[in-house]
Amino acid sequence: MPKPTHLLWISDLMLLAVAMVWGTSYGVVKIALEFYPVLGLLALRFGLTFIVLSPALRGLRGVSPGALAGALGSSVLLLGIFLAETFGVAQTHASHAAFLISLCIVLTPLVEWVLLRRRPLPLEWLAVALSLAGAIMVTGGAFSLTGGDALILLAALLRALMVCVTKRVMRDNKLTALSITAIQAGTVALGSLIVALLIAPSSWSALPSLPSFSAHGTFWLSVGYLVLACTLFAFFAQNFAVKRSSPTRVALLMGSEPAFGALFAYAWLGEQLSIWAWLGGGLMVFASLLATVPWAMLSARVPRRRPA
Repeated sequence: MPKPTHLLWISDLMLLAVAMVWGTSYGVVKIALEFYPVLGLLALRFGLTFIVLSPALRGLRGVSPGALAGALGSSVLLLGIFLAETFGVAQTHASHAAFLISLCIVLTPLVEWVLLRRRPLPLEWLAVALSLAGAIMVTGGAFSLTGGDALILLAALLRALMVCVTKRVMRDNKLTALSITAIQAGTVALGSLIVALLIAPSSWSALPSLPSFSAHGTFWLSVGYLVLACTLFAFFAQNFAVKRSSPTRVALLMGSEPAFGALFAYAWLGEQLSIWAWLGGGLMVFASLLATVPWAMLSARVPRRRPA
């Protein structure tokens, strides 16, 4: 059954907004990590998110055990993503992280092909190539691979897996985007707590004092932005879109993430960008827009010329 066009466009716009807030998140995370350790920050960020979303767990009544198991599986993948990504950001440059995480755009069509048996369309492959080329231009394409970079690469692979697993899980119509986001947030928070207790007890240092227009105010503003924009909104939007679109389309629409990250670095952090970086960012945005155009519907509307 075809999906309503207006819902598809809404989900597309939401994903472009996700690309914007996630692009800025690398710089915001680096600021927050100056005040608090990685695991403690993850537990705080997702614990607050879970508290806000906990009423949505009522929507799990009537959901099949298989769907619940799949939701937990996607949540464990998300825990792995954030452990790899946050430790990676702490050990590498934000621009490197933004570029490497965008490789999930290339990996997602392959994972979708294997797991969901949907072969990517030629236009999707073109958009993937354009987005990857743009990401290389944004970052200059030259850097040495570090341990932090390797963790970001692992996060990119896990991202591709999680989007495809979530797509399969969301086939259960009783499982809503809010309820699965709540499960994911709770799993990441609990997982971060367990990992911290087992291997990094120092993650439980005292929290910075509440904001008082001091340096600690910067930390709490960063946490608030990570919770509200980069977690609550972003994961709800991603789960909402995955239910109504394909994983490859979702990945392509969020492919402009590094471009927004570069723009944030220029406007907020004062980093200078070359003309190639600006051109690359524009190419990535173009690739994302290319993925949103319903070419099949447009071609169907073009009247065919009758032979004379």
